[in-house]
Amino acid sequence: MNDIMGQPGGKPPSRSFRLDKQSGKIFGVCAGIGNYFGIDTMLVRIAFVLATLLGFGSPILIYLAVALIAD
Repeated sequence: MNDIMGQPGGKPPSRSFRLDKQSGKIFGVCAGIGNYFGIDTMLVRIAFVLATLLGFGSPILIYLAVALIAD
């Protein structure tokens, strides 16, 4: 029997994070994040730039880690 989420056992529908290299500028990380969460890619890029400026460069390391680890 299916529950409210439409999946047996109460599991949410599975979706995985993918880099979007066709829509992306460098590695496709921001485009992949935008696709995954259903938000505009430009907003994700602006958030990364602001986080880099305010976070003393640590988001750059996170960006590179995601680019190397993700598909």
